[in-house]
Amino acid sequence: MHKCLPFIVLLSAFAGSAHARTESPDTATTAIAAQDMELERNTDGKGFGPQSPRDLGKKKGENQRIFSPAPAYQKMNLCNIHFHTNAEHKGGEFTTFAGYGDGHGGHTGFRYNGKLSAAEAKPLSEEVCKSEHGGLQAGDTIELHYVHSTAMVAPGPTLNSCLSETDINPQLRVEAQVMVLVNDSKAINFNRLAEVGQVNGFHQALNIPKSTGRPIQYAGSTTGPAYNEKGSPLQVSWSVRPRVLKVSAESVGKWCSDNVFKEDHAHGVRNLVRNTKLLSPMK
Repeated sequence: MHKCLPFIVLLSAFAGSAHARTESPDTATTAIAAQDMELERNTDGKGFGPQSPRDLGKKKGENQRIFSPAPAYQKMNLCNIHFHTNAEHKGGEFTTFAGYGDGHGGHTGFRYNGKLSAAEAKPLSEEVCKSEHGGLQAGDTIELHYVHSTAMVAPGPTLNSCLSETDINPQLRVEAQVMVLVNDSKAINFNRLAEVGQVNGFHQALNIPKSTGRPIQYAGSTTGPAYNEKGSPLQVSWSVRPRVLKVSAESVGKWCSDNVFKEDHAHGVRNLVRNTKLLSPMK
């Protein structure tokens, strides 16, 4: 058995599942409340570190587990790129609640606050990045995660690419950018944002946005709906940009059909973590 397997299983939950079935609002609210209670019960007094995602506008946190911030992403290796349907975090230009969802990562999270023109929001002839749980359309919000590792690794499929045989406990950093898909071929090309190469000996995403505001940084964890009822034991340094980019929906679809990460759909969203015992204090 591969000695990294426990870590690989845990990391795989970071991206989470894709859209799942829709339930009635009352059922969904009850399900989310039950999951929050389970998260409290399963983490209370057990030493878990700070969790993610969170409301970036609320700085209070009572979790005293401290870990050293990961280096700047330019000094780490890019190991994975993936995205979630709706923003996992709440803040900046993405505070419109998408709903309580189904408790399994689908139809929840937060959407872009702004308005799109009729042309930008015009539905595509068909959804992009389709899976058995549905796809994406113009007007949809996504949260893109550029995942970095201090291990000597190269970009590849799944978050297992962030580990190596010689470093099973690397520092992890996620540079996050929220985007809204628009029906405009002249909008930002997603493939450019996901372009990879080497800079100063490190694998890098060459065009991480620099015009969407100063990133909000905090200490947290891996995400994904697999952690709705249990704590993530993995430590992640987060940088989340507050402004939203408009990207060509068509270009997102093209990326889903061919990329080194073998990503072909959007992943599900972990419930927003509100329990201050599970959040780090933010400056």
